[in-house]
Amino acid sequence: MRRVETRDGIALAVHDIGTGPSLLCVPGGPGRAARYLDDLGGLSQTRTLHLLDNRGTGASDLPDDRASLQMNRLPDDVEDVRLALELDPADVLGHSAGCPVALLHSAQHPDAVRRLVLVTPSGQPFGWVPDDLDAIRAARAGESWYAEAAEAQEMLENASPRIRNELERMTRPFWYGRWDERAQQHAAGADRQMSLRATAGYMPGPDFDADQARASLEDVRAEVLIVVGERDALTGATVADKFAAAIPRAEVAVLPGAGHFPWVDEPDAFSSAVRDFLDR
Repeated sequence: MRRVETRDGIALAVHDIGTGPSLLCVPGGPGRAARYLDDLGGLSQTRTLHLLDNRGTGASDLPDDRASLQMNRLPDDVEDVRLALELDPADVLGHSAGCPVALLHSAQHPDAVRRLVLVTPSGQPFGWVPDDLDAIRAARAGESWYAEAAEAQEMLENASPRIRNELERMTRPFWYGRWDERAQQHAAGADRQMSLRATAGYMPGPDFDADQARASLEDVRAEVLIVVGERDALTGATVADKFAAAIPRAEVAVLPGAGHFPWVDEPDAFSSAVRDFLDR
C-alpha cells in the first residue's frame, strides 16, 4: 500500500496488486473500501491494479470537511492520485458509484485518460433512473431466496434508517447473477468494508446540476467501455445505452449471467472483455 497526499492534505491509500501496465481503479458503494474489487476476475495477471480507497473509506483519511466527500469533489482525488503515480495518460476503471467520479474526472481532464472502463455504472447522478430493475428481479422469481428478497425490496422504500441495513442484507441476492457460496462471501464483505460517513457524504450538494453534468460527458475524449451485467438489479443494464449515446467514443459489453459485480459472477468473461479493450 502507498499513501498519496491530496491538494487539501488528505492521505489516500492506494493498494497495488498484479503485474503489467497500470490501471487506476475507483470503487463505488458509495463509501466502500476498494478491497471488494478483489483482483477483478484475474485482471491482475496482466495489469497492475491501483485500487484507490476513496477518502473516508478503507485506509484513507476521513476529512474534517465532510463536503469533500461529495461525488463531484472526488474527481480531484483521482487526478491527484494519477499525478502521484505518474500515469500520463492513465487507463482508469470505475465501478458503480465510482463511475460518475471517473467520468467527471475524464471530462474535466480530457487529456489525462487514455481508456476508461465503466463497470455497472450508476446513471442517477446524470438524471437517468433505471427502467429495467423490476423485470430483472422478476426473472429470478423461481429461485428459493426470491420471496424474502422481493418482500424486503418492497419495504426498503419506506423503511426507517434503523431497519434499512437489515432489509438491504436480505436483498443481496439481487446484487449477483447467482446466489452461490462465492457471491455470499463477497456480499458479506460489505458489512466491514462500508463507511457510513462516506456513504452519507457521497450525494452532491444543492449546487450540483445533473443536466450540466450530463452535458459534460461530451468532453470525454477517452475511449470508453461500458460493462453491464444482464442480471444487475441495482443499476440495471439498459443504462449502458444512455451512457453510450452521451459519450463520444463509447461501446457496450453486456455480460449474460452477470449481476452488479460481474468479476464475481463471470470472472473469465469480465476480464477478457476488459483486457481486450485495454490492449486493443
